[in-house]
Amino acid sequence: MSPHAACVVGWPISHSRSPLIHNYWLKHYGIAGAYRSEAVPPEKFAAFVKSLPAHGYVGANVTVPHKEVALACSAPDERARAVGAANTLWLDATGQLRSTNTDVEGFLGNLDACAPDWSDGLRRAVVLGAGGAARAVVYALIERGITDIAVINRSRDRAEALRQRLSAGLRVLSWDERDLALGDADLLVNTTTLGMYGQPELALAVERLPAHAIVSDLVYVPLLTPLLAAAKARRLRSSDGLGMLLHQAVRGFALWFGQKPEVTPELRALVEADLSAR
Repeated sequence: MSPHAACVVGWPISHSRSPLIHNYWLKHYGIAGAYRSEAVPPEKFAAFVKSLPAHGYVGANVTVPHKEVALACSAPDERARAVGAANTLWLDATGQLRSTNTDVEGFLGNLDACAPDWSDGLRRAVVLGAGGAARAVVYALIERGITDIAVINRSRDRAEALRQRLSAGLRVLSWDERDLALGDADLLVNTTTLGMYGQPELALAVERLPAHAIVSDLVYVPLLTPLLAAAKARRLRSSDGLGMLLHQAVRGFALWFGQKPEVTPELRALVEADLSAR
């Protein structure tokens, strides 16, 4: 029996840290497997994923711009359907291509690790952004029983579309209301690209957050975003985008290679060093 192999599929793909993460785990657990990068243009993606076995793969991660097409090419679970995107594919025992969205558990696992018991008594959450990452975060919060969630996006129409997809109970606020919304927020999550290298800074009155608030930024380049720096200056609990990246990789590895891996300080240091080198 040949060793299992999986891959990450995107266009472009050179930026992905998934090979670094999964190959670290393969070596750490002594598993005779392989994990590779596959640069596949949009017009060839559907054909590629339908022929994963012919390429020697038992599954794949999917990154931009293929996540929505991956959903349509597979049998998605409830999470993937709700979020409207799939980032993890695997072949089940019958050979059917299945999919999920591990950004949901990546977000939750990262917060659980960085701010234990964060959801206990948490009433109000503010989510900045309305794209695929925001949908995963909102779904995760609803899954944890958080019912008072405000979604704030530069385009109000996209925020309304997110509300219609996931929950009529979500509050949609305008971008100009973001500072006002922080006054009673127990959790603030930035899912936008603001604060990322090469992007504008996220202008936000972090000082308005309560002293018990938790701040999560999904950006991981740079690791310490201006938002997280402001949160740390106030000694607020926080979680960064790299932690989410590591935690979202766990389930795929378990599905493909039969071992649930751990997110360790050694792995994080390895990826941090790679980010710094680039």
